[in-house]
Amino acid sequence: MTIRILLADDQTLLRKTFRTLIDTHTDMEVVAEAADGTQAISQTRAHHPDLVLMDIRMPHTDGLEATTVICNDPALTDTRVLILTTFETDEHVARALRAGASGFLGKDVSVETLIDAIRTVAAGEALLSPAATRALISRFLATPDPAIPDPSSELTPLTDREREVLTLVAAGMNNTEIAERLFLSPLTIRSHVQRSMAKLHARDRAQLVVIAYRTGLARP
Repeated sequence: MTIRILLADDQTLLRKTFRTLIDTHTDMEVVAEAADGTQAISQTRAHHPDLVLMDIRMPHTDGLEATTVICNDPALTDTRVLILTTFETDEHVARALRAGASGFLGKDVSVETLIDAIRTVAAGEALLSPAATRALISRFLATPDPAIPDPSSELTPLTDREREVLTLVAAGMNNTEIAERLFLSPLTIRSHVQRSMAKLHARDRAQLVVIAYRTGLARP
């Protein structure tokens, strides 16, 4: 299956470079380009790519605002957003995750890392290391939303086992590590994760992590 990609960056040279790099891989193709966030939104709605490679600093509508619109559009639930930027700060990562992004990379990464990241995010996984996740969440995402009187009520649909698995997902553990901890099979853990995502309307594991901390299920 070919991964269909939209490139959103205000620098024409960078877009052309990314297109050249991506198109050399037979399992992915660039289907459209955008020079700002407004174009990124319209082009995503027009082409329904599997993944948007999104810059943050762009004119008119920036990448974070565009990510929010894309990730909140019911017609684009199958589109993932991977942030690629030179402004790799904790605050930008936090805002990107809140907006719905599934991954975050600095533009100084290697070509191999970029290609692997595209495959990872397109497959529905979160591109977050355990250490980075814990540090980031503890600083920016663990504060309950004052607009929600009882954030924990969001977890009501989950079973006790699903809550247990979600806590370990929030700790940055993968399915194999969780399976070993709970003496279950990785396939069973995957099923618990997928059911939790469906019940909580989470796009991927990154969003599950945000929910776990926001509701108080996981704590720094």
